[in-house]
Amino acid sequence: MSRKIMTTLVATALLATACSQGSATKAPTGEGGKTTLRYFTFSAAPDHVKDLDAITAAFEKANPTIDVVVETAPYDQYFTKLQTSIAGGTAPDTFELNYENFVTYAGGGSLLDLGTVAGDGDSSAYAAESLNSFKHDGKQYALPASFSTVVLFYNKDLFEKAGIEPPTADWTWADEQAAAEKLTDKKAKVYGDYQPVQFFEFYKTLKQTGGEFLAADGKKSAFNSPAGVKAATWLVSKVGKTMPTEAEIGGTADYDTNLFKSGKLAMWHNGIWQFAGLKDVPFEWDVVVEPGDSAKASAVFHNAVAASATTKNGKAAYAWAKFLSSSDVAANTRIASSWELPPVSDQQLLAGYLKDPKPANRQAVFDSLKSIALPPVIKRQQEMQDAVTKELTEAAAGRKSVDEALKSAAAKVDALLG
Repeated sequence: MSRKIMTTLVATALLATACSQGSATKAPTGEGGKTTLRYFTFSAAPDHVKDLDAITAAFEKANPTIDVVVETAPYDQYFTKLQTSIAGGTAPDTFELNYENFVTYAGGGSLLDLGTVAGDGDSSAYAAESLNSFKHDGKQYALPASFSTVVLFYNKDLFEKAGIEPPTADWTWADEQAAAEKLTDKKAKVYGDYQPVQFFEFYKTLKQTGGEFLAADGKKSAFNSPAGVKAATWLVSKVGKTMPTEAEIGGTADYDTNLFKSGKLAMWHNGIWQFAGLKDVPFEWDVVVEPGDSAKASAVFHNAVAASATTKNGKAAYAWAKFLSSSDVAANTRIASSWELPPVSDQQLLAGYLKDPKPANRQAVFDSLKSIALPPVIKRQQEMQDAVTKELTEAAAGRKSVDEALKSAAAKVDALLG
């Protein structure tokens, strides 16, 4: 998976002023008695700054007493800068959070309880499951702004050329493996499948086997189990057979994306954020819900808008968060630009998304929501992710057995939990 979904709450750099990198639509001081809100985001830049500008302009027109200052940072720098600003007392009024970091920030007391400033705010615009994902101890600490899912992309032309029936929603791992083996042609440098061997794929495939990553009390790992061995083996067994090895990839950025775009990859586990970049490829492609083993489970990633616990403009912050996350303007802008999807309950707003012919089976995006695999979250999140990925990589390279890798990974995760 090419997208970097998660990060850590580690402050390793000092900021003289919070979040200074990025774009700002106005000076950070209000004029004429207006309220000025700072909003910090990682998902808008670089591809959707204009889309966010359009949403901001519409909000300011509807709320003429509020000015929104937009600040951006690259994802790999974003959370370090955000945490540094919070620690230094210069936090932006509102900011974007993914689900994983929301859990940590909400538990740490950094977020404003939006229920204290929402008044009679109606929450019926949101899909209930998305809204509930951003509650902590029964309080609404953020509003869901977007979501994306991981699906199975496939090259229809390669399937047709090989005389193989294309994937369906009923496929299992066995079906995928059988097709991948037939579609792999190493002489032609065509691969049947690509699914990264790393943490993000492991917790999902573990769910597909009926396993759990953490024990019910969250105090100990639970993945060093028969289900975990099966999930890790499923990932590792593809390497060098139906997908390229680490040596063949050679650390090339976006290797999988380029491989699929070149028509040399038959199946690809990736997210719907890839849709826009595949509009002009010279072959036919489509998507289905990912195959499962004993169960279906799809990775779903949520981003939300939160307000700082220290903001002096709580009501304005709530108004902006609600507009950015649930207004028709925001929803239609996201859909038109393929900037992930708005987690709204109004199916009419999503109708235009389903009508887009590429890919034809966009219904799979919503079908994947029926069985969600949320990522496990701990305080030392990045260390956990890195530890699991490192051990799985060792197994994929043949330097350790799957059993050895899982045992080592479990010991490292337990140490982080201790």
